[in-house]
Amino acid sequence: MSSISVNNSPTEKELFGHPVGLYILFFTELWERFSYYGMRALFVLFLVAETTSDNAGFGWTNDEALALYGWYTMLVYVSSIPGGWVADRILGQKKTVMVGGALLCIGHAILALNSETSFYIGCLFIILGVGGLKPNISSMVGGLYKERDERRDLGFYIFYMGINIGGFAAPILCGYIGESINWHYGFGLAAIGMFLGQAVYIWGQKYLKHVGNRISKDDVAGNEILNRPLTDIEKDRVKVLLLSFLLIVLFWAAFEQAGGLMSLYADQKTDRHLFGWEIPATVFQSVNSFFIITLATVVGRFWYKWKQKGNESSSLFKMAVGLIVMALGFGFMSAASVEYANEGSSAMYWLILAFLFHTIGELCASPVSLSFITKLAPLKYASLIMGLYWAATGFGNKAAGMIGQVAQDLGEFEIFTGIAVIWTLIGVIVILLLKPLKRLTHGAEDLSPVEVVEDEGYSRPDKAE
Repeated sequence: MSSISVNNSPTEKELFGHPVGLYILFFTELWERFSYYGMRALFVLFLVAETTSDNAGFGWTNDEALALYGWYTMLVYVSSIPGGWVADRILGQKKTVMVGGALLCIGHAILALNSETSFYIGCLFIILGVGGLKPNISSMVGGLYKERDERRDLGFYIFYMGINIGGFAAPILCGYIGESINWHYGFGLAAIGMFLGQAVYIWGQKYLKHVGNRISKDDVAGNEILNRPLTDIEKDRVKVLLLSFLLIVLFWAAFEQAGGLMSLYADQKTDRHLFGWEIPATVFQSVNSFFIITLATVVGRFWYKWKQKGNESSSLFKMAVGLIVMALGFGFMSAASVEYANEGSSAMYWLILAFLFHTIGELCASPVSLSFITKLAPLKYASLIMGLYWAATGFGNKAAGMIGQVAQDLGEFEIFTGIAVIWTLIGVIVILLLKPLKRLTHGAEDLSPVEVVEDEGYSRPDKAE
């Protein structure tokens, strides 16, 4: 999130062709995501678990649990804005990640305690911790590489795999222990994961000496460009970025039903028996990460060949296609609702198919959205606009909770079908308006980052070496 991240170490030690620091950040983020997705898998199910059951929860209604889920997941992402500000203005990215990790360790450990008060306090620490760690650790990955280093994209791909390995393992391990044995043991396992991540980060500081340090604007040559008014070209690009943020809100408002409404559906209305064993509902939340790990290169190769053939391949087009594909996945949930109404339960494969389409949609839309921002955001507002991106993700999460609440009264079939139809129509409308929207970008996607800056009428500041 911080706008300036510099690597000034040309002799940094490498492993498998990449800076060793990449693998430190890889394992730190792997365990951080393990802790987050572990507690996310348990969150709603724990809240609705009966207080009189052998594995007691809070006994909340579905509506109450989804409301808190929406607020919690929104604040987790919105906290990236102050987290980025602290990194930019006070601590730098590296120290902010360290503080964020410490807060996360405290928060997850508190969740392992068995009281309603400790649950709220633990959630607060996690919100603050994610805000400090998540946006800044991603920026540090970019800072490991010199400008125009061709390894950068592959480095981010490796880092992204760490996220999804953690996201795949957590619902299975934390979910099984929490759901089948004791909720707080599951939260405790998530805490152990975060402590491992923090330990890796502390141990690996020697490999991160030259990245993520705070650099003031006075340290960067040519910083006077940061104080001039926006050009007309930049204003147009900001307009189209704000529109893309609406797509981001809509995408996550639907996608994040995975941790709320779809989690409850898996628990309460899905036949989860396989060869005489009942699969824990939390395990289904690992399906998305599994498909990401197995399909990422397939989807990437498709778009590469699609572009080679001269077809439309702009970021806005990919985001619209991703929205449509993800929306169509809810058609399978509509079918599951019909089967439940007729049979009293629905088959697991409906959930699997829904997650498959959701993942393909995510792989089309999510990776390009961050790239789109880096190409269009004016340099002077780079951190602010990146913060708005994470805020849009958070608002989408809040909307997801609200949609789940509405489903408790309106009905799941109506909600699933409504998302499938309305979100698909929105994606089609964006595709129909693609030409005027692309004109607002002024060809930014056809230029390199350096050329984008020069196209705006000024020279890029030299990076500190």
